[in-house]
Amino acid sequence: MLNIDLHCHSNISDGLLTPTHLVERALLRGVETLALTDHDDIAGLSEAKKAADSNRIKFINGVEISVSWRGRTLHILGLAIDPKYTPLIEGLTTLRIGRLSRAERIAAELEKIGIHGSLEGAYAYVGNQGIIGRTHFARFLVEQGHAKNIKSVFKKYLVKGKPGYTPHQWAELSDAINWIKGSGGQAVIAHPGRYGLGKNVTQDLLDEFCRLGGSALEVISPSHTPEQVKFYAQHAQDMNLSVSCGSDFHGPNESYYDLGQLPHIPPGCTPIWHDWQNNS
Repeated sequence: MLNIDLHCHSNISDGLLTPTHLVERALLRGVETLALTDHDDIAGLSEAKKAADSNRIKFINGVEISVSWRGRTLHILGLAIDPKYTPLIEGLTTLRIGRLSRAERIAAELEKIGIHGSLEGAYAYVGNQGIIGRTHFARFLVEQGHAKNIKSVFKKYLVKGKPGYTPHQWAELSDAINWIKGSGGQAVIAHPGRYGLGKNVTQDLLDEFCRLGGSALEVISPSHTPEQVKFYAQHAQDMNLSVSCGSDFHGPNESYYDLGQLPHIPPGCTPIWHDWQNNS
């Protein structure tokens, strides 16, 4: 069975490892096919591909695009994209500019509850000065003793209804899918179980996703319970969607799944890589 991981992050966005070191870890963990899917940025793809080629790992160009849908933030993976596709480059550039202004608002909210210097503290964890996210704030807050780990930071400060949360308008779902498809890639809903959607809203999302040309659901994810894996696998089969799998790896000791640790996709599902060359 192919050891494949189609969702992970480098320090180009909010991962801890450089693209090269990420690939080297994947090699040590037995990964045969790897996609780098940094948040709203493709700057690490060239370095990662070079490292993968040197280590005989099949590399898939990827990205994780932030999307606003019905007042919620969703993440759409683009797999097998062309990183030179101009509309994709321009769209991601706009999203990264928005991240900078959101970071300032998050810091202002944290300042109100007596947490000072969070913007500078978050930037100390940024590997790529062009992009900043909530995980960078979370690492700073853990360092300062405001929570024991990143997961608890999010629950206490950085999700809706908590003191460090600030709303933000990301890309439209249609735009994200068009950028991905226009670049020759395939659009995947990342970790759908994370969004807390009810059955009816989930169906609405999947209907719209399919209508816009989406390709797959990320069924295997550290965000999913075994019951959710079965639930989304069944939806994928019912709607003729492929399935994908990813560790959502950010770094050692920060991720539930390590690279190369993923369980197999459920039987009866069509993997998104089934028609990728040399992946049989």
